[in-house]
Amino acid sequence: MAASNPVGTPVPQAPVSGPAIAPGQSVTVVVPATTANLGPGYDCLGLALGLHDTLTVTTTAEAGVRVDIEGEGAGCLPTDASHLVARTILARWAAAGAAPAGLRLHAHNVIPHGRGLGSSAAAIVSALTAADALLPEALRRELSRRDPVFAAAARLEGHPDNVAPAVFGSLTLSLQDDDGATSTALALDEAIVPVVAVPDVELSTRTARSLLPETVPHATAAANGARVGLLVHALAGDPALLLAATEDRLHQDYRAPAMPASAGLIARLRAAGHAAVVSGAGPTVLVLAASQEEARQVAELIAQAPGALEGTQAQAPAVSWRVLMPGVDRVGARLEAH
Repeated sequence: MAASNPVGTPVPQAPVSGPAIAPGQSVTVVVPATTANLGPGYDCLGLALGLHDTLTVTTTAEAGVRVDIEGEGAGCLPTDASHLVARTILARWAAAGAAPAGLRLHAHNVIPHGRGLGSSAAAIVSALTAADALLPEALRRELSRRDPVFAAAARLEGHPDNVAPAVFGSLTLSLQDDDGATSTALALDEAIVPVVAVPDVELSTRTARSLLPETVPHATAAANGARVGLLVHALAGDPALLLAATEDRLHQDYRAPAMPASAGLIARLRAAGHAAVVSGAGPTVLVLAASQEEARQVAELIAQAPGALEGTQAQAPAVSWRVLMPGVDRVGARLEAH
């Protein structure tokens, strides 16, 4: 069911004078879901999945913001200028020195929220991409030169490992330091089939991060770093190494108490020889299958999975799993109409 605000909220005016954005324009942006970490690649590795949110932005002569939401978040998310996408668009236009027009947004959301599949990164990337496309050409060129979409999105979202594959597609390695975020594309073997098991429960990224220790032993960091190197190699062309390469030492065990069903499923899948990990901050489970046949076996195992770790059913209710094989999005954010 779509949710909307028929009245709308007045659009905040840009703090600087500049050319008005013409009413009557419309642009549609498609952005993929992302899965981050891939096991040991904490806060650096990300993969774009063939599961997409679609955002249509239309400028209007009437001042105000109206948001129509279809799919994930309908009836729950704001439908006025406080919506994340609307706020991001307005801030982007203000940074460009453009006076905003009225806005009508239609969000068709397919990416599950609060499941570790990059829904917030997709929202921010779609907003920035649409905002730039609707700017006058001279302002768009200048803004893209000094603050590209990836840099702006990484700064706003805070996690470039989710943002990079949403912007560029496929497999990415991202770094962040005092100078900002950078990202590079990595090779990905076409035989690899991502399988995602989405539970019917949510987990906030903030909650998941709060469980991590501030420090880890040097030996743990070294062992995890070695796994990251092995994982990059395995993903590029040696999928037989994926099980060993996806072993994590930095975050998954610490987060397990917050997602016992996910931890139990991962343990079961790995015991059966499949490269299962937490997707992002969880609680979705990702399996990097080396073939379509392995992906089919994984789906069968998930269908048989109990809802929680053995012995924890009294403390945590069982969950049900939705299994998806979305494929890899190798393009990233794209304009479909302009």
